[in-house]
Amino acid sequence: MKFSLVADTLRYMENTTKRLELTQHLVDLFKITPPDIIPKVVYLLQGKLRPDHEGVEIGIAEKIAIKALSKSSGISVKKIDHEYKETGDFGQVASKILEQKTQTTFLNQDITVERVYETLYKIAELRGARSQDMKMKYISSLLNDATPTEGGFIAKIITSNLRLGIADYTILDALSVAYTGSKENRPILEHAYNVCSDLGKVSQAVSKDGISALKDFQVKIFSPIRPMLAERVKSPQEAHEKMGQEFAAEYKLDGERVQIHRQGEKIILYSRSLENITNYYPDIVENIGKSLKVNEVILEAEIVAINDDTGEFLPFQELMHRRRKYKIAKAVQEYPITVNFFDVLLEDGKNCLDVSYKERRKILERIIVEDSFAKVMPMTLVKTDNEVEDSLENAINSGCEGLMLKQLDSPYRAGARASNWLKLKREYRNELGDSLDLVVVGAFYGRGRRTGRYGALLLSAYNDQIDTFPSICKVGTGFTDGSLDQFYQILADKITVKKDPRIESGLEADVWFEPELVIEIVASEITLSPIHKVAMDKIRKGSGLALRFPKFTGKIRFEKTSENATTIDEILTLYNSQKRVIQDERQT
Repeated sequence: MKFSLVADTLRYMENTTKRLELTQHLVDLFKITPPDIIPKVVYLLQGKLRPDHEGVEIGIAEKIAIKALSKSSGISVKKIDHEYKETGDFGQVASKILEQKTQTTFLNQDITVERVYETLYKIAELRGARSQDMKMKYISSLLNDATPTEGGFIAKIITSNLRLGIADYTILDALSVAYTGSKENRPILEHAYNVCSDLGKVSQAVSKDGISALKDFQVKIFSPIRPMLAERVKSPQEAHEKMGQEFAAEYKLDGERVQIHRQGEKIILYSRSLENITNYYPDIVENIGKSLKVNEVILEAEIVAINDDTGEFLPFQELMHRRRKYKIAKAVQEYPITVNFFDVLLEDGKNCLDVSYKERRKILERIIVEDSFAKVMPMTLVKTDNEVEDSLENAINSGCEGLMLKQLDSPYRAGARASNWLKLKREYRNELGDSLDLVVVGAFYGRGRRTGRYGALLLSAYNDQIDTFPSICKVGTGFTDGSLDQFYQILADKITVKKDPRIESGLEADVWFEPELVIEIVASEITLSPIHKVAMDKIRKGSGLALRFPKFTGKIRFEKTSENATTIDEILTLYNSQKRVIQDERQT
């Protein structure tokens, strides 16, 4: 398949911000893509080569890409570097430079999707002393034969700058329309994706054999499952309204959620965002087998840092010291952990997703041998508001964030955020009663002491119904000088030339970012706003919802993707709950 067909589609997509048009461009592309090539196209659209959990990264530094472009075009590195600093978009620079190229190639080879994909895969596998030279050689070979349009998008892909404003859900919509004729079948595609976490695999199955092929997707060892998420509630009374009479109350720990896959001696750990994090926790790999009375299993647990002397739980930030490339053995010694199991998804080949929570809990208690390192998450059955409050108090006193409340007869809904699971944290006077995980989408330059850094960040929630990021507040408090420096560095590679089409904002930021980084915010209340776009027109015509007095808590949620951020529905629930509290106070 000619890569020009993909490049032309990407060019059309760059020229629109309308979701329906973006989806239609993808539909048109998928319809002309052969089934054996569709996974490669889907991965490239995602800016990757394989699903995240396989850890295959292209790994091209900008300096190498610039040198490769110089070698292909005959134009100096200095001039290319100047152009890049002017525009900030390496794809645009590559396209422009290739139009001016002075080198001539007499034996051009066709640029195909297969060639682009396979070349990038070779680059991803390169290791050793000469790997940088070989990467440059491979990139140059592509750019030598590419048209300016093709070269521009190859440059975007290799530098991870293919910013089209589409996410996995947009691709699922397009696959559903292209291969089943309707968006209505998307839930079936989504279920298959939630079980296997591999959009390329889903696309190949539906393109070859239609919707029926997706109904056979099953839980598989070493293929991580997209985690089930919880809605939030502010009170035991609200929990009972949603849960009914009796439900489970588990401790909610301030740690890192992990999915543990074990088959014999082989153990792999996946983060909440399905990244392979096994290397950060060699102590789990070494010790956890002693605690499992089962040979093949997928478990969910919360890893929590502890004080080795007292056994007390430590804050989440302490756990992040484990995220090192080097000196991991030292980090293991300095930051000991416990592993707290709370669910089982596969037991000796048996899929447990459709089994009720009550039965899954029984399986969990049967197969876990508890010791000081491995534990089953504390849980009690509760019926009354007083029992919920007692459990919450016990959890807080034990150093936990709050409670996870779970329906006893509910299955495990992979990838879903549902009222089968609720999270309840301590209520704070004059505050929302919970923190919010929001996405950084823009920034405003600082003044005074903050000159040369960002003075405030523009934050968005996530609309999981239409895959957009409507703004909810501008935050400038809670930052230390150190955190401001950290944000400036972290966000440097997320800057976009234009606003991502999924971002909805009435404010014009000085700088726009790819919606990826998630941070934790607290606020005094939720108010109506004519500027911010969360739940626009839902409460009052012409008004959305915004946070009053937002403050950064100091937590950057590296373990969360932007699609795991606080949703519009959650914010509406908090707003309505807040209104009820105010009305009750007025009546008393």
